[in-house]
Amino acid sequence: MFYWRSTIPGADARRWVDVAFTGRSAGRGEGPYAGLNLGGQVGDDVAAVEQNCAALAASLDLPRERLVFLNQIHGTDVVAAHGPWQGQPPEADAVVSSAPGLALVVLVADCVPVLLHDVQAGVVGAVHAGRPGMLSGIVPRAVEAMRTLGADRVTAVVGPSVCGRCYEVPGEMVHQAASVAPSSVTTSWSGTPAIDVAAGVVEQLTRLDVTVERVDGCTRESEDLYSYRRDHTTGRFAGVVVLRDQADR
Repeated sequence: MFYWRSTIPGADARRWVDVAFTGRSAGRGEGPYAGLNLGGQVGDDVAAVEQNCAALAASLDLPRERLVFLNQIHGTDVVAAHGPWQGQPPEADAVVSSAPGLALVVLVADCVPVLLHDVQAGVVGAVHAGRPGMLSGIVPRAVEAMRTLGADRVTAVVGPSVCGRCYEVPGEMVHQAASVAPSSVTTSWSGTPAIDVAAGVVEQLTRLDVTVERVDGCTRESEDLYSYRRDHTTGRFAGVVVLRDQADR
């Protein structure tokens, strides 16, 4: 079920945060979606995806409706969630919340999943940061939204994504990345221009005095992760963050 999972305790034992990245094991998908595909708009069987979502919710000890997804569009919008969405998920690429017991979910298959938390302040966030999002500043926008909700000491967990060695791009894209986050400029395995989006995201977070934890893994190189760049037709794995507060149970 999980590629990586951790619990971050607060100073008060009644409050903590769960952060996780799912893997491909234990799911209902078949063929190119084999495993725990959580993407409902990538061509997989809708019933299988829903079963996977229910399994994820159960593993988090939450009702299915407490999974908060987004309609991700590689944009710059950040939304605040106070409970489950009424109707369809909003078009956005980051979500923040101070509501306990909500699982904020972003879906990826090469892009960078970023999970944000300030346990003491009781604020969490999740960001879908691909190359367009890194260039347009979706991560700094999400950190700003966290601080608007009262976060003071933000920590980011940056999940697995396609590594720079596997993300060959045209030279003009490298120039764009260099102007935003110089550390993202790299070369591929074959020595061609490439971008390390995760490195760029970490640079942006560091500039904002955000503590960063990295979870290793290249989506293109790991069979336990979905990769669009490797397989083209594929599923989506998730980055998930949940604020827990026993006082609100």
